[in-house]
Amino acid sequence: MNASYWLQTGRRAFLLIMLAFFLAPFLWLATTAYKPSSAIFSIPPTFAFSPTLDQFRTIFRLFEVWSLLRSSVLIATGSVILSLALGVPAGYALARSNSRYAMGIAYFLMAIRMIPSVAALIPFYLMMRDIGLLGSWMSVVLINSMLNSAFVTWLMFSYFRGLPPELEEAALTDGCTQFGAFFKVALPAVMAGIIACVLFCLMFSWNDFLYPMFLTRLESKPLSVALLSAYGTKDITWGTLGALAHFSTIPIVIVILFLNRYFVQGLTKGIH
Repeated sequence: MNASYWLQTGRRAFLLIMLAFFLAPFLWLATTAYKPSSAIFSIPPTFAFSPTLDQFRTIFRLFEVWSLLRSSVLIATGSVILSLALGVPAGYALARSNSRYAMGIAYFLMAIRMIPSVAALIPFYLMMRDIGLLGSWMSVVLINSMLNSAFVTWLMFSYFRGLPPELEEAALTDGCTQFGAFFKVALPAVMAGIIACVLFCLMFSWNDFLYPMFLTRLESKPLSVALLSAYGTKDITWGTLGALAHFSTIPIVIVILFLNRYFVQGLTKGIH
């Protein structure tokens, strides 16, 4: 056995250890959803147990699960659609601009997404109150779209900037309009970037807690708020939280698994 064999073995062992380290808390929380309450903190720990659905029955008794899930889907879907509708055309216009400030504007828009959530909460809360949207899920969609569309513009600027303008010029020569060249030539060529933007916006919106907590009423709150606000509440155990976390985690994980390669492309494209 040579040194390269032991090096490769060491790398694999290290990866397995790190994977176990990061996944252990999530696996523990997931398994508690199927354990009886008495077995969750038993000493010594019980690794063999008879699965039960009692925790899921409890969350359906204590929470309006389908209403929470509906609010989460509405907020995430609305945020994604509005962010793309604003950010993709803006990224295209910026990439095709002859201004020498285009790159600086792109970085400025990226900086908008880095604004601390708390800093934007108070002014946006007052704005939503004044226009009568405070308490509805639409207020969360608007603030998420404001932040996410800036990120989408920055990312799509990179994609459109790497797209040869000659493709659109050829379409215009063949009689296509400017809008036709955009929709029929430019958009299909950057579909990987659009899907990456969808995933980014979806994760930002689905996992958001702060804005839904303060901008929505009880009947329009999403799963993220229910999870954190339920902690420490009477009749809520770790098993119940684990069961509720299933509804918050599984949908987004399924989407990311299906579109993972586009997500990676979106991360590695970068501004150039």
